[in-house]
Amino acid sequence: MMRFFMLSDQRPMSAKTCEPRNVSLTPGAQEVSSSYTNGAAAVQLHAFAAQLDLVLATKPQLPLFLHSRAAHEDFRRLLQEKFGPGLEKLERGGVVHSFTGSIEEARELMDLGLYIGINGCSFKTAENCEVVKQISLDRMMLETDGPWCEIRPSHEGYKLLLEKKPETNGEAAPVDAPKPQPKSKKNQKKEPEIPERWKIVKKEKWQEGAMVKGRNEPCMIERVAKVVAGIKGVSVEEVCEAAWKNTNKVFDLQA
Repeated sequence: MMRFFMLSDQRPMSAKTCEPRNVSLTPGAQEVSSSYTNGAAAVQLHAFAAQLDLVLATKPQLPLFLHSRAAHEDFRRLLQEKFGPGLEKLERGGVVHSFTGSIEEARELMDLGLYIGINGCSFKTAENCEVVKQISLDRMMLETDGPWCEIRPSHEGYKLLLEKKPETNGEAAPVDAPKPQPKSKKNQKKEPEIPERWKIVKKEKWQEGAMVKGRNEPCMIERVAKVVAGIKGVSVEEVCEAAWKNTNKVFDLQA
């Protein structure tokens, strides 16, 4: 079994704790934006710095599973303060998951040797999709971040999941963005925009092998791969092979 550890206390972890199948350390999410008070931002920065100190104290080191939202400068600064200008002291590297930043921010992180994790949140806008297009496949990982961060109909990347219209004059017609659905009549079932491959049930009627309605599931990662492939104009297979290679390189899943 592979395990991710959330760094919620401040006790150094021993080699015994970091047994072979513990594949990653996960410092708490770093989210500092204009909606936070200065006090809240200060608390987050203090906690993040303390968690990075724990990483340095943990032997052997494990790769990091990181998160940054609207806090890039502080995020990068603290990483470099703790691990060196080029993150030389970060022995196993890491991934910045659920990435929604700019291409400039992505390049700075990749230049530090970090990987970029892509999920549904990475496809919200045309600008987000352009960033994904410019991230090299050899620095990209795929994720769902379930049970949230699904690819929604309102997302720019969603249209890449829709079936193409029948060909006209030998060429496939472009896929239109999903149109707002009219309010359905009471008890009238709404057909999904994308045909589902799996049975979907309400959480109260959970059953093995079925998806839970309204919940992003691990099996939905194929949609992330499909959107990345559509954005980049490459095959889904190429995207998946690159993502698997990168993931295994960092987390050593085949060891």
